[in-house]
Amino acid sequence: MINLTLKQLRYVEALAHHGHFGRAADACAVTQPALSMQIKDLEANFGLALFERGGKQVRLTGFGERFLERARKILRDVDELGELARAAETSLVGRLRLGIIPTIAPYLLPRIIGALSQSYTDIDLHIRETLTPTLIEDLRAGRLDCAVVALPVSESGLTEVPLHEEEFVLIRPAADAEKPVPDVEMLAQMRLLLLEEGHCFRDQALEFCNIRSPLPREGLDGSNLSTLVQMVGAGIGVTLIPQMAVSVETPAAAVSVSRFGRRKPKRTIGMIWRKSSPLAHQLGGMAEVLRTAVQVV
Repeated sequence: MINLTLKQLRYVEALAHHGHFGRAADACAVTQPALSMQIKDLEANFGLALFERGGKQVRLTGFGERFLERARKILRDVDELGELARAAETSLVGRLRLGIIPTIAPYLLPRIIGALSQSYTDIDLHIRETLTPTLIEDLRAGRLDCAVVALPVSESGLTEVPLHEEEFVLIRPAADAEKPVPDVEMLAQMRLLLLEEGHCFRDQALEFCNIRSPLPREGLDGSNLSTLVQMVGAGIGVTLIPQMAVSVETPAAAVSVSRFGRRKPKRTIGMIWRKSSPLAHQLGGMAEVLRTAVQVV
């Protein structure tokens, strides 16, 4: 009979997620030798390797991939058992793990934290800021309870609730302030600065400009909206940013802000969580709290 513990499963999941023994050990708040020994004991019990060890990168074996899939389901089910008692409460209490994307976090997070702190006095809020694909992965694995992202995410296992719709605005050098606002066809021919690959806001901007396969763009991508605005101020090109970012990002830059005419680029901000979550009812109530908090931006 195979002997294994939840602790070992969590160590395997952490190592698979981080791909590095040291980072996995830090995430689990244990020493690297302790984590390594537990995983070796587990592999010895099965008589099969879970990970390929070589160089600086650690990779799952074929057996390890199948094992991880089952282990994540077990861990998610165990975590949801712990949530059943919380689900019996009429309001959210205890730890709440909230994810949020980088093009929303700097502008709405203060409102979100304030609204949740006021509405749920017994909440212990944990925030994770990262890109949408990572947030979805963390939700599936049970590492997050919910997330604030741009919709739709179109994941069958997730509930999506819209919170707010906002326009994108055009950021140009200050000297271009009096020029006519370009239409979509003109914008597609301009030096358009975008966020790096992986940001959903990048994809939304490309879709609006009807640019499907951009050519290599060395020096024209930024890691955040602040960088893009500063690049525009330096005369490198133009960019799009969400309306909520204007008051934060533009005052200190030599740029002009223009709004589009008849055809306006927009995005829908929403909240997502697992359909299977025992906290689904409470999270629905939380979405209503956030909808009110983010309406005026």
